[in-house]
Amino acid sequence: MKAPNTASTTISRSNTSAWAVSPDSRRRRSTDMSNIIYPTTNFTATEQLTIDRGEGVYVYDSNGKQYLEGLAGLWCTSLGYGNQELIETASEQMGKLAYSHMFGGKTHKVGQELAEQLKDMVPVENAKVFFGNSGSDANDTHIKLLHYYFNAIGKPEKRKIIARERSYHGVTVAAASLTGLPVNQTNFDLPVEALGILRTDAPHYLRGALPGETEADFVERITTNLEQLILREGPDTIAAFIAEPITGASGVIVPPDGYYEKVQAILNKYDILFWADEVITGFGRTGQDFGCNTMGIERPALMTLAKQLSSAYMPISASVIRGDLYEAMIEPSNKLGVFGHGYTYSGHPVACAVALKVLEIYKRDNIFARAAELGDYLQRRIGEFADHPLVGEVRGRGMIGAIELVADKATKQSFEGGVVGGFMQRACEKHGLILRAVAGNSLAFCPPLIITEAQIDEMMEKFGKALAETQDFVTREKLVA
Repeated sequence: MKAPNTASTTISRSNTSAWAVSPDSRRRRSTDMSNIIYPTTNFTATEQLTIDRGEGVYVYDSNGKQYLEGLAGLWCTSLGYGNQELIETASEQMGKLAYSHMFGGKTHKVGQELAEQLKDMVPVENAKVFFGNSGSDANDTHIKLLHYYFNAIGKPEKRKIIARERSYHGVTVAAASLTGLPVNQTNFDLPVEALGILRTDAPHYLRGALPGETEADFVERITTNLEQLILREGPDTIAAFIAEPITGASGVIVPPDGYYEKVQAILNKYDILFWADEVITGFGRTGQDFGCNTMGIERPALMTLAKQLSSAYMPISASVIRGDLYEAMIEPSNKLGVFGHGYTYSGHPVACAVALKVLEIYKRDNIFARAAELGDYLQRRIGEFADHPLVGEVRGRGMIGAIELVADKATKQSFEGGVVGGFMQRACEKHGLILRAVAGNSLAFCPPLIITEAQIDEMMEKFGKALAETQDFVTREKLVA
């Protein structure tokens, strides 16, 4: 079955991609392409949309067309575009100290102040903070810190890490090994086994439940599987369990009630550290300051922060660890003469200054409370699509959600590949809405936290029009089961 043509390219269906561009089109467009190797992109379909500028919750393409940015860029522009306070803060810091590193005893006040504020915010006991540039490198740092710590306390065998199926934790070599999405692992020959990465069940009831299984039974089964995995591998060999409180790229999965309570009990029983990846859920996204607090995760030993830490205005991340883990590393670093890990831009002063201003705005303008109130409204509005023939599940919490499209509403059978999700994403763009198709055919919502109720209504109106076009496409192409 052939998908419809677009104005700019000839589109054909593919078994491996939501959209693949035909050879003729590739030849026509090859001379027009820039020399960028694009991230997370089909190399036969690059440069489909050129974003030129942004203002508030909107972005504008090179032709001047306006789009409501329904994914906050990549889950990150919490304060929207063109925030003059952040622009002025960056400019002022550049004028004062554009760059200084943190190697060999050197430091600066904005980095110290940011670490202090984060320490006071996070639910990590006596928190210590290492700064990086992205969520991926922050998760890499955590793996190294775990190895360093357990070597320091004389338990070098305690090095395995449990990650979940269909998880996303980044794309650097170590972080991609944690990630459980095939597209991020295929062809890269990642050292999953060498790093001791183990897999346990994804807590997605819709896709993981057995016939007739209740949510409570599902939670009991998959947490029992987790405990059995620990016993098979040996608790003394396992360092940590990593999880996004609510997932992002794997489809905005909200685990059922009781899941984290049981997981934490098991980890505590076997002395395994809970590692919370809050790259997406941190700083108000779920309606509270951190996803851990929304989902009942108590006192994680490690937290990963990025994205909304600076509202994406500057690249910055933070690997946060419990104080006792850091204390154990002090003497080994003294013995070697240096703690041999760090990035050129760790604690970049401009990024730190912007992040400090972002945290100030969050507090001053009650952004988290506002996100909780508008998050309830967003969840009600996306819930209105639950009865649509193509919708298999609506899920989310606070200002993050997803609508999963299915081929059979009664059985929840998925569409093959990501064709329908890809069509829906493009239909949204046609109507001036930027969303992202994740995990095949789920459309993710993650607007800037400054969005208004009227703009949420606008987003839903545009989404509804795109969904109607997608239904016509599915009917025309006979994609329904």
